[in-house]
Amino acid sequence: MMNKLIDWLNNGLTPRVNKLSKNIWIQSIQNAIMLSLPMIFVGSLISVISLLKNIWPSMPDLNPINQFSFGLFSIFVAFLLPYQIMDKKGLSKKKVLAGFSSICLFMMLIRPEFTDAGAVFDFNRFGAAGMLVALFSGMVSAILMNLFAKISLFGKNSPIPDFVQQWFDNMIPISITLFIGYILIYVFNFDFFAMVIWIFSPITDIAQTLPGFVLICFLPVLLYSFGISSWIITPITFTICLGAIAANTAAVEAGLPATNITTFEVIYCGWVFIGGQGGTLPLVLMMSRSKSQRLKAVGKATLVPSIFNINEPVIFGTPIAWNFTLIIPFLLNSLIIPIIVYLVLSAGWVSIPDTLFSIYQMPLPIATWLVCPEVQGLILFAVVVVINSLIWFPFFKAYEHQCLEEEAQQQDDFDLSLE
Repeated sequence: MMNKLIDWLNNGLTPRVNKLSKNIWIQSIQNAIMLSLPMIFVGSLISVISLLKNIWPSMPDLNPINQFSFGLFSIFVAFLLPYQIMDKKGLSKKKVLAGFSSICLFMMLIRPEFTDAGAVFDFNRFGAAGMLVALFSGMVSAILMNLFAKISLFGKNSPIPDFVQQWFDNMIPISITLFIGYILIYVFNFDFFAMVIWIFSPITDIAQTLPGFVLICFLPVLLYSFGISSWIITPITFTICLGAIAANTAAVEAGLPATNITTFEVIYCGWVFIGGQGGTLPLVLMMSRSKSQRLKAVGKATLVPSIFNINEPVIFGTPIAWNFTLIIPFLLNSLIIPIIVYLVLSAGWVSIPDTLFSIYQMPLPIATWLVCPEVQGLILFAVVVVINSLIWFPFFKAYEHQCLEEEAQQQDDFDLSLE
Protein backbone atom coordinates (compact mmCIF):
# COMPACT_ATOMS: atom_id res chain seq x y z
CA MET A 1 0.00 0.00 0.00
CA MET A 2 2.77 2.42 0.99
CA ASN A 3 4.72 1.61 -2.18
CA LYS A 4 1.66 2.39 -4.29
CA LEU A 5 1.21 5.73 -2.50
CA ILE A 6 4.86 6.67 -2.99
CA ASP A 7 4.70 5.64 -6.64
CA TRP A 8 1.58 7.78 -7.17
CA LEU A 9 3.18 10.76 -5.45
CA ASN A 10 6.41 10.35 -7.41
CA ASN A 11 5.01 9.56 -10.85
CA GLY A 12 1.49 10.95 -10.68
CA LEU A 13 0.97 13.98 -8.45
CA THR A 14 4.41 15.61 -8.41
CA PRO A 15 4.93 15.80 -12.21
CA ARG A 16 1.44 17.27 -12.66
CA VAL A 17 1.89 19.91 -9.97
CA ASN A 18 5.36 20.79 -11.26
CA LYS A 19 3.89 21.15 -14.74
CA LEU A 20 1.23 23.47 -13.35
CA SER A 21 3.85 25.55 -11.55
CA LYS A 22 5.69 26.00 -14.87
CA ASN A 23 2.57 27.27 -16.61
CA ILE A 24 3.24 30.69 -18.16
CA TRP A 25 0.29 32.33 -16.44
CA ILE A 26 1.16 30.91 -13.00
CA GLN A 27 4.85 31.76 -13.40
CA SER A 28 3.94 35.30 -14.45
CA ILE A 29 1.94 35.83 -11.25
CA GLN A 30 4.89 34.53 -9.23
CA ASN A 31 7.33 36.78 -11.09
CA ALA A 32 5.10 39.85 -10.74
CA ILE A 33 5.01 39.36 -6.99
CA MET A 34 8.75 38.61 -6.79
CA LEU A 35 9.63 41.75 -8.74
CA SER A 36 7.45 43.81 -6.38
CA LEU A 37 9.07 42.46 -3.21
CA PRO A 38 11.73 45.22 -2.95
CA MET A 39 8.89 47.75 -2.61
CA ILE A 40 7.50 45.69 0.28
CA PHE A 41 10.97 45.47 1.84
CA VAL A 42 11.29 49.27 1.71
CA GLY A 43 7.93 49.57 3.44
CA SER A 44 9.08 47.03 6.04
CA LEU A 45 12.27 48.96 6.82
CA ILE A 46 10.37 52.22 7.17
CA SER A 47 7.89 50.51 9.50
CA VAL A 48 10.75 49.32 11.72
CA ILE A 49 12.53 52.69 11.69
CA SER A 50 9.24 54.38 12.58
CA LEU A 51 9.20 52.41 15.84
CA LEU A 52 11.97 54.75 17.02
CA LYS A 53 9.37 57.51 17.12
CA ASN A 54 8.16 55.96 20.38
CA ILE A 55 11.58 56.79 21.83
CA TRP A 56 12.14 60.10 20.02
CA PRO A 57 8.74 61.76 19.52
CA SER A 58 10.38 64.60 17.61
CA MET A 59 11.45 62.19 14.88
CA PRO A 60 9.75 62.99 11.53
CA ASP A 61 6.81 60.87 10.42
CA LEU A 62 8.12 58.51 7.72
CA ASN A 63 4.78 56.81 7.11
CA PRO A 64 4.29 58.46 3.67
CA ILE A 65 7.31 56.50 2.40
CA ASN A 66 5.56 53.30 3.50
CA GLN A 67 2.33 54.40 1.83
CA PHE A 68 4.04 55.14 -1.46
CA SER A 69 5.96 51.83 -1.53
CA PHE A 70 4.01 48.97 0.10
CA GLY A 71 0.86 51.09 -0.14
CA LEU A 72 0.98 50.97 -3.95
CA PHE A 73 1.63 47.24 -4.17
CA SER A 74 -1.47 46.46 -6.27
CA ILE A 75 -0.52 48.98 -8.96
CA PHE A 76 2.88 47.32 -9.32
CA VAL A 77 1.25 43.89 -9.72
CA ALA A 78 -1.35 45.26 -12.17
CA PHE A 79 1.46 46.47 -14.45
CA LEU A 80 3.94 43.62 -14.01
CA LEU A 81 1.54 40.69 -14.49
CA PRO A 82 0.58 41.34 -18.15
CA TYR A 83 4.13 42.59 -18.76
CA GLN A 84 5.50 39.21 -17.65
CA ILE A 85 2.91 37.22 -19.61
CA MET A 86 3.62 39.10 -22.84
CA ASP A 87 7.36 38.67 -22.31
CA LYS A 88 7.06 34.91 -21.76
CA LYS A 89 4.84 34.55 -24.82
CA GLY A 90 7.39 36.29 -27.03
CA LEU A 91 5.26 39.41 -27.48
CA SER A 92 7.81 41.88 -26.12
CA LYS A 93 6.55 44.74 -28.28
CA LYS A 94 3.20 44.57 -26.50
CA LYS A 95 4.31 44.08 -22.91
CA VAL A 96 4.52 47.76 -21.90
CA LEU A 97 1.15 48.61 -23.46
CA ALA A 98 -0.37 45.54 -21.82
CA GLY A 99 0.88 46.84 -18.47
CA PHE A 100 -0.49 50.35 -19.14
CA SER A 101 -3.83 48.90 -20.22
CA SER A 102 -4.02 46.83 -17.05
CA ILE A 103 -3.32 49.87 -14.86
CA CYS A 104 -6.11 51.77 -16.60
CA LEU A 105 -8.57 48.94 -15.99
CA PHE A 106 -7.40 48.59 -12.39
CA MET A 107 -7.91 52.30 -11.73
CA MET A 108 -11.45 52.04 -13.08
CA LEU A 109 -12.29 48.92 -11.08
CA ILE A 110 -11.25 50.40 -7.72
CA ARG A 111 -14.03 52.90 -8.42
CA PRO A 112 -12.88 56.46 -7.71
CA GLU A 113 -15.47 59.14 -6.98
CA PHE A 114 -15.51 62.16 -9.25
CA THR A 115 -16.20 65.53 -7.66
CA ASP A 116 -15.82 69.14 -8.78
CA ALA A 117 -12.31 69.02 -7.29
CA GLY A 118 -11.39 65.94 -9.36
CA ALA A 119 -11.15 62.18 -8.82
CA VAL A 120 -11.08 60.94 -5.22
CA PHE A 121 -9.51 57.51 -4.66
CA ASP A 122 -9.65 55.33 -1.58
CA PHE A 123 -5.90 55.00 -1.05
CA ASN A 124 -6.28 51.67 0.77
CA ARG A 125 -7.43 50.08 -2.49
CA PHE A 126 -4.00 50.64 -4.02
CA GLY A 127 -2.36 48.42 -1.41
CA ALA A 128 -2.61 44.74 -0.54
CA ALA A 129 -6.41 44.96 -0.39
CA GLY A 130 -6.54 45.55 -4.13
CA MET A 131 -4.27 42.67 -5.15
CA LEU A 132 -7.08 40.43 -6.44
CA VAL A 133 -8.44 43.30 -8.53
CA ALA A 134 -4.91 43.86 -9.86
CA LEU A 135 -4.61 40.18 -10.81
CA PHE A 136 -7.97 40.35 -12.60
CA SER A 137 -6.96 43.50 -14.49
CA GLY A 138 -3.63 42.01 -15.47
CA MET A 139 -5.21 38.78 -16.69
CA VAL A 140 -7.86 40.57 -18.77
CA SER A 141 -5.27 42.83 -20.39
CA ALA A 142 -2.90 39.93 -21.11
CA ILE A 143 -5.63 37.68 -22.52
CA LEU A 144 -6.87 40.38 -24.90
CA MET A 145 -3.37 41.43 -25.98
CA ASN A 146 -2.47 37.81 -26.63
CA LEU A 147 -5.75 37.15 -28.46
CA PHE A 148 -5.31 40.07 -30.85
CA ALA A 149 -1.57 39.62 -31.32
CA LYS A 150 -2.06 37.89 -34.69
CA ILE A 151 -4.87 40.13 -35.88
CA SER A 152 -4.08 43.23 -37.93
CA LEU A 153 -6.19 45.92 -39.55
CA PHE A 154 -3.68 46.13 -42.37
CA GLY A 155 -2.65 43.82 -45.19
CA LYS A 156 0.85 42.44 -45.67
CA ASN A 157 1.66 44.90 -48.46
CA SER A 158 0.29 47.96 -46.71
CA PRO A 159 2.33 51.13 -47.39
CA ILE A 160 1.75 52.32 -43.83
CA PRO A 161 4.91 52.05 -41.66
CA ASP A 162 5.05 49.10 -39.26
CA PHE A 163 5.16 51.21 -36.12
CA VAL A 164 2.01 53.05 -37.21
CA GLN A 165 0.28 49.71 -37.91
CA GLN A 166 1.23 48.55 -34.42
CA TRP A 167 -0.32 51.67 -32.91
CA PHE A 168 -3.67 51.02 -34.53
CA ASP A 169 -3.58 47.24 -33.99
CA ASN A 170 -2.90 47.73 -30.27
CA MET A 171 -5.86 50.07 -30.01
CA ILE A 172 -8.26 47.12 -30.37
CA PRO A 173 -7.31 45.15 -27.21
CA ILE A 174 -6.74 48.36 -25.24
CA SER A 175 -10.18 49.66 -26.19
CA ILE A 176 -11.89 46.38 -25.32
CA THR A 177 -10.07 46.28 -21.96
CA LEU A 178 -11.24 49.79 -21.08
CA PHE A 179 -14.79 49.12 -22.31
CA ILE A 180 -14.97 46.16 -19.91
CA GLY A 181 -14.17 48.51 -17.04
CA TYR A 182 -16.57 51.15 -18.38
CA ILE A 183 -19.48 48.72 -18.68
CA LEU A 184 -18.91 47.22 -15.24
CA ILE A 185 -18.47 50.51 -13.39
CA TYR A 186 -20.34 53.18 -15.32
CA VAL A 187 -23.10 51.27 -17.14
CA PHE A 188 -24.05 48.68 -14.49
CA ASN A 189 -22.86 50.86 -11.56
CA PHE A 190 -21.01 47.82 -10.24
CA ASP A 191 -18.57 48.02 -7.32
CA PHE A 192 -16.14 45.38 -8.58
CA PHE A 193 -13.70 45.92 -5.72
CA ALA A 194 -16.39 45.39 -3.09
CA MET A 195 -17.58 42.25 -4.91
CA VAL A 196 -14.08 40.75 -4.95
CA ILE A 197 -13.64 41.47 -1.24
CA TRP A 198 -17.07 39.95 -0.53
CA ILE A 199 -16.30 36.78 -2.54
CA PHE A 200 -12.87 36.38 -0.97
CA SER A 201 -13.90 37.30 2.59
CA PRO A 202 -14.92 33.73 3.58
CA ILE A 203 -11.43 32.54 2.61
CA THR A 204 -9.72 35.33 4.55
CA ASP A 205 -11.99 34.71 7.54
CA ILE A 206 -11.18 30.99 7.54
CA ALA A 207 -7.48 31.81 7.18
CA GLN A 208 -7.59 33.67 10.49
CA THR A 209 -8.93 30.64 12.37
CA LEU A 210 -6.71 27.98 13.94
CA PRO A 211 -7.37 25.43 11.12
CA GLY A 212 -6.75 28.11 8.49
CA PHE A 213 -3.51 29.24 10.13
CA VAL A 214 -2.24 25.67 10.38
CA LEU A 215 -3.22 24.96 6.77
CA ILE A 216 -1.34 28.00 5.43
CA CYS A 217 1.74 26.92 7.42
CA PHE A 218 1.39 23.26 6.46
CA LEU A 219 0.72 23.46 2.71
CA PRO A 220 4.06 24.97 1.57
CA VAL A 221 5.94 22.41 3.70
CA LEU A 222 3.89 19.56 2.26
CA LEU A 223 4.69 20.75 -1.26
CA TYR A 224 8.41 21.06 -0.49
CA SER A 225 8.37 17.53 0.93
CA PHE A 226 7.83 16.26 -2.59
CA GLY A 227 10.12 18.71 -4.34
CA ILE A 228 7.36 21.11 -5.39
CA SER A 229 7.95 24.84 -5.04
CA SER A 230 5.55 26.48 -2.62
CA TRP A 231 5.42 29.51 -4.91
CA ILE A 232 2.49 27.82 -6.66
CA ILE A 233 0.20 28.94 -3.80
CA THR A 234 1.79 32.38 -3.42
CA PRO A 235 -1.06 34.37 -5.04
CA ILE A 236 -3.39 33.08 -2.33
CA THR A 237 -1.07 33.35 0.67
CA PHE A 238 0.24 36.80 -0.32
CA THR A 239 -3.26 38.17 -0.68
CA ILE A 240 -4.31 36.81 2.72
CA CYS A 241 -1.19 37.70 4.69
CA LEU A 242 -0.48 41.15 3.26
CA GLY A 243 -4.12 42.13 3.61
CA ALA A 244 -4.12 40.85 7.19
CA ILE A 245 -1.11 42.87 8.35
CA ALA A 246 -2.49 45.98 6.63
CA ALA A 247 -5.76 45.44 8.52
CA ASN A 248 -3.85 45.04 11.80
CA THR A 249 -2.01 48.31 11.21
CA ALA A 250 -5.25 50.13 10.39
CA ALA A 251 -6.94 48.69 13.49
CA VAL A 252 -4.15 49.84 15.83
CA GLU A 253 -4.12 53.30 14.26
CA ALA A 254 -7.87 53.46 14.97
CA GLY A 255 -7.28 52.53 18.62
CA LEU A 256 -8.43 48.92 18.19
CA PRO A 257 -6.44 45.73 18.88
CA ALA A 258 -4.73 43.73 16.13
CA THR A 259 -6.60 40.46 15.62
CA ASN A 260 -5.18 38.84 12.47
CA ILE A 261 -2.68 36.12 13.35
CA THR A 262 -2.21 34.70 9.85
CA THR A 263 0.45 37.10 8.60
CA PHE A 264 3.95 36.65 7.21
CA GLU A 265 5.19 38.56 10.26
CA VAL A 266 3.99 35.75 12.53
CA ILE A 267 4.86 32.84 10.24
CA TYR A 268 8.18 33.80 8.66
CA CYS A 269 9.53 36.59 10.88
CA GLY A 270 8.18 35.69 14.30
CA TRP A 271 7.91 32.15 15.54
CA VAL A 272 6.77 29.44 13.09
CA PHE A 273 9.44 28.90 10.41
CA ILE A 274 12.80 29.06 12.20
CA GLY A 275 15.47 28.67 9.53
CA GLY A 276 12.92 28.49 6.73
CA GLN A 277 9.76 26.55 5.99
CA GLY A 278 9.36 23.55 8.25
CA GLY A 279 11.68 25.00 10.92
CA THR A 280 14.91 23.37 9.71
CA LEU A 281 17.54 25.42 11.59
CA PRO A 282 17.69 22.99 14.59
CA LEU A 283 18.22 20.12 12.14
CA VAL A 284 21.07 21.98 10.44
CA LEU A 285 22.72 22.64 13.81
CA MET A 286 22.45 18.94 14.68
CA MET A 287 23.91 17.94 11.32
CA SER A 288 26.85 20.33 11.67
CA ARG A 289 27.93 18.28 14.74
CA SER A 290 26.99 14.88 13.34
CA LYS A 291 29.19 11.79 13.50
CA SER A 292 28.30 11.20 9.85
CA GLN A 293 30.83 12.95 7.64
CA ARG A 294 28.24 13.53 4.90
CA LEU A 295 25.65 15.05 7.24
CA LYS A 296 28.32 17.12 8.95
CA ALA A 297 29.47 18.51 5.60
CA VAL A 298 25.90 19.32 4.53
CA GLY A 299 25.18 20.92 7.92
CA LYS A 300 28.19 23.22 7.74
CA ALA A 301 27.47 24.13 4.11
CA THR A 302 23.85 25.02 4.82
CA LEU A 303 24.30 26.70 8.21
CA VAL A 304 24.71 30.30 7.00
CA PRO A 305 21.76 30.17 4.55
CA SER A 306 19.62 28.61 7.28
CA ILE A 307 20.45 31.39 9.74
CA PHE A 308 19.02 33.75 7.14
CA ASN A 309 15.93 31.54 6.72
CA ILE A 310 16.95 30.14 3.33
CA ASN A 311 16.51 26.40 3.55
CA GLU A 312 16.25 25.13 -0.02
CA PRO A 313 19.89 23.90 0.22
CA VAL A 314 19.12 21.72 3.24
CA ILE A 315 15.76 20.54 1.85
CA PHE A 316 17.35 19.27 -1.35
CA GLY A 317 20.90 18.72 -0.11
CA THR A 318 20.30 16.52 2.94
CA PRO A 319 17.81 15.65 1.41
CA ILE A 320 14.55 16.18 3.26
CA ALA A 321 12.45 16.05 0.08
CA TRP A 322 11.40 12.47 -0.64
CA ASN A 323 13.27 11.29 2.46
CA PHE A 324 10.49 9.81 4.58
CA THR A 325 12.68 9.58 7.68
CA LEU A 326 12.97 13.38 7.71
CA ILE A 327 9.67 14.25 6.03
CA ILE A 328 7.80 13.12 9.16
CA PRO A 329 9.38 15.71 11.54
CA PHE A 330 9.36 18.26 8.69
CA LEU A 331 5.57 17.95 8.53
CA LEU A 332 5.11 17.57 12.29
CA ASN A 333 6.85 20.89 12.89
CA SER A 334 4.53 22.60 10.44
CA LEU A 335 1.53 21.25 12.36
CA ILE A 336 2.55 21.40 16.03
CA ILE A 337 4.41 24.73 16.07
CA PRO A 338 1.61 26.70 14.32
CA ILE A 339 -0.93 25.32 16.81
CA ILE A 340 1.20 26.43 19.78
CA VAL A 341 1.92 29.87 18.29
CA TYR A 342 -1.72 30.49 17.36
CA LEU A 343 -3.02 29.51 20.81
CA VAL A 344 -0.46 31.69 22.60
CA LEU A 345 -1.18 34.74 20.41
CA SER A 346 -4.95 34.30 20.47
CA ALA A 347 -4.83 34.00 24.30
CA GLY A 348 -3.10 37.39 24.45
CA TRP A 349 0.04 36.08 26.16
CA VAL A 350 2.10 37.55 23.30
CA SER A 351 1.03 40.56 21.26
CA ILE A 352 -0.10 40.01 17.67
CA PRO A 353 2.23 41.90 15.26
CA ASP A 354 0.66 45.03 13.80
CA THR A 355 3.58 46.46 11.79
CA LEU A 356 4.62 45.45 8.30
CA PHE A 357 7.93 43.59 8.33
CA SER A 358 8.35 41.23 5.40
CA ILE A 359 12.14 40.88 5.24
CA TYR A 360 12.08 37.12 5.61
CA GLN A 361 15.87 36.77 5.45
CA MET A 362 16.37 38.65 8.71
CA PRO A 363 17.79 36.13 11.25
CA LEU A 364 15.54 35.08 14.10
CA PRO A 365 15.14 36.07 16.93
CA ILE A 366 16.21 39.52 15.68
CA ALA A 367 13.20 39.56 13.36
CA THR A 368 11.04 38.23 16.21
CA TRP A 369 11.96 41.24 18.35
CA LEU A 370 11.29 43.64 15.47
CA VAL A 371 7.77 42.31 14.83
CA CYS A 372 7.04 41.93 18.56
CA PRO A 373 9.36 44.03 20.77
CA GLU A 374 8.50 42.41 24.09
CA VAL A 375 10.10 39.81 26.36
CA GLN A 376 7.11 37.46 26.03
CA GLY A 377 7.78 37.19 22.30
CA LEU A 378 11.36 36.07 22.93
CA ILE A 379 10.18 33.56 25.54
CA LEU A 380 7.75 32.10 22.99
CA PHE A 381 10.60 31.95 20.48
CA ALA A 382 12.75 29.99 22.96
CA VAL A 383 9.89 27.57 23.66
CA VAL A 384 9.37 27.03 19.93
CA VAL A 385 13.09 26.33 19.39
CA VAL A 386 13.08 23.72 22.16
CA ILE A 387 9.95 21.97 20.84
CA ASN A 388 11.22 22.21 17.28
CA SER A 389 14.51 20.60 18.31
CA LEU A 390 12.80 17.83 20.29
CA ILE A 391 10.71 16.93 17.25
CA TRP A 392 13.76 16.76 14.97
CA PHE A 393 16.12 14.94 17.34
CA PRO A 394 14.88 11.29 17.28
CA PHE A 395 14.39 11.33 13.51
CA PHE A 396 17.77 12.96 12.99
CA LYS A 397 19.44 10.23 15.09
CA ALA A 398 17.66 7.54 13.09
CA TYR A 399 18.78 9.10 9.81
CA GLU A 400 22.30 9.64 11.14
CA HIS A 401 22.45 5.92 11.98
CA GLN A 402 21.43 5.08 8.39
CA CYS A 403 24.12 7.41 7.02
CA LEU A 404 26.80 5.95 9.31
CA GLU A 405 25.95 2.44 8.15
CA GLU A 406 26.14 3.54 4.51
CA GLU A 407 29.48 5.27 5.07
CA ALA A 408 30.86 2.21 6.85
CA GLN A 409 29.73 -0.02 3.99
CA GLN A 410 31.31 2.32 1.44
CA GLN A 411 34.58 2.25 3.43
CA ASP A 412 34.52 -1.57 3.54
CA ASP A 413 33.92 -1.71 -0.20
CA PHE A 414 36.81 0.70 -0.74
CA ASP A 415 39.13 -1.34 1.45
CA LEU A 416 38.20 -4.53 -0.42
CA SER A 417 38.93 -2.83 -3.74
CA LEU A 418 42.48 -2.12 -2.52
CA GLU A 419 43.20 -5.74 -1.59
